[in-house]
Amino acid sequence: MDPKAFVLGMSALGAGLAIIGVMGAGAGQGYAAGKGAEAVGRQPEARGAIMSTLLIGVAIAETTAIYGLLVAIILLFANPLIGKL
Repeated sequence: MDPKAFVLGMSALGAGLAIIGVMGAGAGQGYAAGKGAEAVGRQPEARGAIMSTLLIGVAIAETTAIYGLLVAIILLFANPLIGKL
């Protein structure tokens, strides 16, 4: 068994798992935006407070997606684990 091939295979698997996290963050952002629009529809006078809270929450969720994408790119292209063999 070639250890380099094993590390590359596990890196690809880890990158795939990281992308699943990215998809989850995207689904969560869509759900939050829908609920924010629903809240503004119910109480238009509270639009400013609802939108500011929504934007902060979406920004935090987006950083999770960016970190997952960054991990996937590092594992696929830079692959720091190959040098450990």
